[in-house]
Amino acid sequence: MTKKQKKMLGRIVITFLLFIGLMAVEHAGMLEGLEDSWALFIIYLVPYLVIGYDIIWKAARNIRNGQVFDENFLMMIATFGAFGVKEYSEAVAVMLFYQVGELFQGYAVGKSRQSISDMMNICPEYANIEEDGRLVQVEPDEVEVGSVIVVKPGERIPLDGIVVEGESLVDTAALTGESVPRRAAVGDGIISGCVNGSGTLKVRTTKEFDDSTVAKILELVENASSKKSKTENFITRFAKYYTPIVTIGAVLLAVIPPLVLGGNWGDWIQRACTFLVISCPCALVISVPLGFFGGIGAASKIGVLVKGSNYLEAVAEMTTIVFDKTGTLTKGEFRVTELKPQNCTEAELLEMAAMGEGYSNHPIAGSIKEANGKQIDMGRVSDAEEEAGHGVCVRIDGQEVLIGNEKLLRAHDISYVPCESAGTIVYVAKEGIFAGAIVISDTIKDGAKEAIRDMKRVGVKKCVMLTGDRKPAAEAVAQELGLDEAHAELLPGDKVARVETLLDTQENGEKLAFVGDGINDAPVLTRADIGIAMGSMGSDAAIEAADVVLMDDDVQKIAAVVRISRKTLRIVKQNIIFALTVKALVLLLGALGMANMWEAVFADVGVSVIAIVNSMRALKTK
Repeated sequence: MTKKQKKMLGRIVITFLLFIGLMAVEHAGMLEGLEDSWALFIIYLVPYLVIGYDIIWKAARNIRNGQVFDENFLMMIATFGAFGVKEYSEAVAVMLFYQVGELFQGYAVGKSRQSISDMMNICPEYANIEEDGRLVQVEPDEVEVGSVIVVKPGERIPLDGIVVEGESLVDTAALTGESVPRRAAVGDGIISGCVNGSGTLKVRTTKEFDDSTVAKILELVENASSKKSKTENFITRFAKYYTPIVTIGAVLLAVIPPLVLGGNWGDWIQRACTFLVISCPCALVISVPLGFFGGIGAASKIGVLVKGSNYLEAVAEMTTIVFDKTGTLTKGEFRVTELKPQNCTEAELLEMAAMGEGYSNHPIAGSIKEANGKQIDMGRVSDAEEEAGHGVCVRIDGQEVLIGNEKLLRAHDISYVPCESAGTIVYVAKEGIFAGAIVISDTIKDGAKEAIRDMKRVGVKKCVMLTGDRKPAAEAVAQELGLDEAHAELLPGDKVARVETLLDTQENGEKLAFVGDGINDAPVLTRADIGIAMGSMGSDAAIEAADVVLMDDDVQKIAAVVRISRKTLRIVKQNIIFALTVKALVLLLGALGMANMWEAVFADVGVSVIAIVNSMRALKTK
């Protein structure tokens, strides 16, 4: 509980004791004879001001600033009216219970913000730089790229970088929701915001603080509440017109019936005050944003950042999800899965390919060299020449060797046996004679198959994969994962066009999501209704363009976010229906004189408390 909330609780307790004391004294008949005097007014004014002075001040300040119609104004006018018709105890009770509701609301908001505010604690306070043999603490934003920082056990990692010395277990729970620490050793990439475990690490920084993972996450969290859902925007517009209407309605209720029917002015003014208290829209304007905030908090607990309630609402309406293949459904770790030699042995085929790719840093070249597993004597290689988009031509021991795709062999008029295996095919030819083919495949991510299955369970109608890879490789992955569609050999622009085609087939109210991790995915992430990016291994451009970020690249969590979003939307709709139904009923009873201030208090504070409690259920989503 905050200092402000403790102060409010103290005011509530003091007012409650004064109020109970006054009610007891009045019930004992000790205040008889004071009903028509100023003394009774002043006696009840004391607890009223103790509990309600801030409401009156806020209402007056808002009126001065031109913001007349809000809940503070309604409470002030309603309680002033109650004092005017000498219903002093009811005036104090209304303000007291209203403040109880406000206190409860503040606590609930704080509770729902907690899981998100926990993310704010990931911000490192300092970085250790070694100078003249001793460690000096500096601000993280003062550290230049390429500097070596020292992270001691128990300290938060201040900047992204690569481990150059030491080994430790790193706690990533604050970022990814993963409870199991990750091992970090020399050569491993490491991200800011995590907590170092048992060993001291020396890290060479790769990004400035403003571009680091922790800085980007904090920016996303801070901006999350500014992007409102359609439901929230509707409630804001609704309250803007609703409050003036009910205020005018209360004035008319106080004035017209006595003039037309010749009734008791005091009775109709009391009905108008009751009408005002009932009409206060607190339950709606608080519980709806609180529900969405709870949903965003529940997502952050499992390591998923949702950049605003509008995106959480869109996820609930998602019926089609489109995946990039490499790095999203597959690991992006290529390995040799098949050798098909012709006119040579498997070992000779691998050795020729490894020598030909000896100077290349491409992942496919790396997988061939890794499969060869032998030290390569690059002195045997000469005249290496790359043919763009086709492959490479080299001389090994003075003999011409070609390593590349089908186009390379066709360009050199070499006959070959086409390989139909799924994966990337590397063809090898020596001295104009086909030597064989090497099949290189990406490995499917752990949990990818379960992720697709979970999507279907939560009601996603269509799961689609887009890739620049060959059609056989794409179809093999699609078949293994149980995807509905797979489109292969696509350039980044083709992916955007394909997503636009899928968007055109969506029915009204249905949303399409795209999941990707590469820099070339940024255009299509932006074009989709919902862009979902990989936060751990994804590019900065993809994370920037996305609406939802998976901090540990686990695609299984997408289905969990769908569940969270749909539960959140159900809770929000329940609150709207409940609040409007109760208020409409009690407003009618109040206008007819069948509801007093106590029913009014329930229609305002009681409904608000029930709606807030219901909203907090969004945080409990498993």
